[in-house]
Amino acid sequence: MSRSPEVAVPETSTGLRNADLLTVYLNDHLAASVGGIELVGRMIGVHRGSAYEAPLEQLRRELHEENEELERVISALGLPVQHIKKVLLWTAEKVSRVKPNGRWVTRSPLSDLVEFEFLASAVRAKRSGFETLREVAAVDDRVAAEVVDGLIEQANRQHAWLTEARREVAARIFGGDPDAPDAAADR
Repeated sequence: MSRSPEVAVPETSTGLRNADLLTVYLNDHLAASVGGIELVGRMIGVHRGSAYEAPLEQLRRELHEENEELERVISALGLPVQHIKKVLLWTAEKVSRVKPNGRWVTRSPLSDLVEFEFLASAVRAKRSGFETLREVAAVDDRVAAEVVDGLIEQANRQHAWLTEARREVAARIFGGDPDAPDAAADR
């Protein structure tokens, strides 16, 4: 099977193996980041004036920075950026807005919960991607380990806030105590 010139991947002289698989992997994470940025942008509009607005704005800034850093890494490794994946994820995020939510005219409160849950899960997946990239940094000095370490820590902070927000939204919708899961874990 021949490769198109767009996805041709150079051989490396470092300890990096399977550059073609790394191309797919990093481009998948890059595309997912575009979908996340779009979702957070929509959530900012929904939560304008609430306690969630400023943290969501910060999250969006950080996601843009992470996206740029991931593109720098891909470029530094001499790998191609597959723009079609970014376009497909952007489109998928837009299409995901059209879904049954139990309400025909207004936004369901459940939408807030689902969006915070999705973001929390996506940030965990992103952190795993950064952890994998940290392994790449161990064998290829074109990837700055200290930068990746910072991205991992940032993802940890993002996940902690999203978990707190998700619990608050769930308690507001269904009742209960948003701190109950922490109390149960401390037993």
